Amino acid sequence: MKYLHTMVRVTDLDASLAFYRDALGLHEVRRMEHQQGRFTLVYLAAPGDDDAQVELTYNWDPETYTGGRNFGHLAYAVDDIYQTCERLQQHGVTILRPPRDGRMAFVRSPDQISIELLQKGDALAPAKPWTDMPNVGSW
Repeated sequence: MKYLHTMVRVTDLDASLAFYRDALGLHEVRRMEHQQGRFTLVYLAAPGDDDAQVELTYNWDPETYTGGRNFGHLAYAVDDIYQTCERLQQHGVTILRPPRDGRMAFVRSPDQISIELLQKGDALAPAKPWTDMPNVGSW
């Protein structure tokens, strides 16, 4: 048995790619357009780890999705949690659970999918402005 991917439905493919690709730093592995089924699949992976993928499913006909929190979360290990959170902020992403401990942070995608970011290896030393930032919303 081999893990392949996790699928999340998205309502705005461009906004989702701006989040997952541009802000979070994943890269597009492949894309499939299904004219007859009226949907697009975009597979993304973390650099150097193409085996673990996120499949963004975009249905061309508008739908309302609820229960993003019921999904749980996606988790990624990052080389520098402070730099990652700073890059996300520069892309307009709110850091819901700041990395006050130098180890863990949470953000949400445009479709409210919770994303956990974990520092690779040992936690970084606590640093400002992160140590002073409160939690925002739910994560």
